[in-house]
Amino acid sequence: MKFNTKTIHGGQQNVDPAYGSVMPPIYQTTTFKQSTPGGHKGFEYSRSGNPTRAALERSLASIENGNFGLAFGSGLAAIDAVLKLFKPGDEILSTNDLYGGSYRLFTGIFADLGVKFHFVSMKDAIDIEQYINKNTKMIWVETPTNPMMNIIDIEAMFRVAKEYNLLVAVDNTFATPYLQQPLDLGADLVMYSATKYLGGHSDVVMGGLVVKDQKLAEKLYFIQNASGAVCGPQDSFLVLRGIKTLHLRMQRHCENGEKVARFLKDHPRVDKVYWPGFKNHPNHNIAKKQMNGFGGMVSFTTAEGTLESAVSFVEKIKVFTLAESLGGVESLAGHPASMTHASIPREERAKTGIVDSMIRLSVGIEDEEDLINDLKQALG
Repeated sequence: MKFNTKTIHGGQQNVDPAYGSVMPPIYQTTTFKQSTPGGHKGFEYSRSGNPTRAALERSLASIENGNFGLAFGSGLAAIDAVLKLFKPGDEILSTNDLYGGSYRLFTGIFADLGVKFHFVSMKDAIDIEQYINKNTKMIWVETPTNPMMNIIDIEAMFRVAKEYNLLVAVDNTFATPYLQQPLDLGADLVMYSATKYLGGHSDVVMGGLVVKDQKLAEKLYFIQNASGAVCGPQDSFLVLRGIKTLHLRMQRHCENGEKVARFLKDHPRVDKVYWPGFKNHPNHNIAKKQMNGFGGMVSFTTAEGTLESAVSFVEKIKVFTLAESLGGVESLAGHPASMTHASIPREERAKTGIVDSMIRLSVGIEDEEDLINDLKQALG
């Protein structure tokens, strides 16, 4: 089954067996009748499992070419479950350019519980070996990174990890399985903020994990059930519906993203533009190799190089909306230093290039001419 077909049918029953509904029903129930203690039809309590959530989890596994999918109440809840695989004294290598919420969870909670994190550049896999020791357990990869759009070679990371018997986890939120499938490149685990492109309509908060290995899946399911950070059936239905148009939306996101990136690159009031499709973008060739397109995320810095110039821009936009999040059908603009990455200390942000004059765009699926005209007027 090809990807475009999987988004609609992957892991799904053709029709619901009860009444023949084409879409999976929303099983808005906390519990399920049992004929005798332990005698049920596969579900007993909705924290442990719900038919609507199960349909979504099968869909996640299908589009990612995995064997097991797990859905959580948010992307951070999914990451939290992954980190609960480890114990005090374990060490994790993470890319140094990552979502601020991930950084906050790593440093503000799990570091205090005894897990040690090394935030390192992963532009070259060879460079990370110096940080690996007997306590290292996992490599956490985010590619493209947020908001610098850096590209990390997943296959190269897998080769390093295999040599040292480490897990490789990939945050695939920006790329989605439409553009990139980390499990096929050697990753053990893929994480999504399904709030973003998978849901696609800015109306649901959810996270997901996909794995191939059964033992790893069983450990994560135990954590999911024991910790209880699950999503409800209504939210599961919304993301499952969003996945059915993922391939169509991502095509337009990529097309508009390229138009916006090339416009910004030629504008006199723009300094640097970060988009993996440029030939001079770091690891552009890796992006070409492991991705099927370059996505709809674009970051840039203003020519003035000041906080004031960035604030002026985001206050003038009209078609783009100044807001947190990304990946919806509507175009959004954000100021990473004061919004998505404010939890990272300023000096740490500066090391990775997240300066006060940076703006991150989530390019939606509107008409490209309207988007370009909006950028023109906002830049002045």
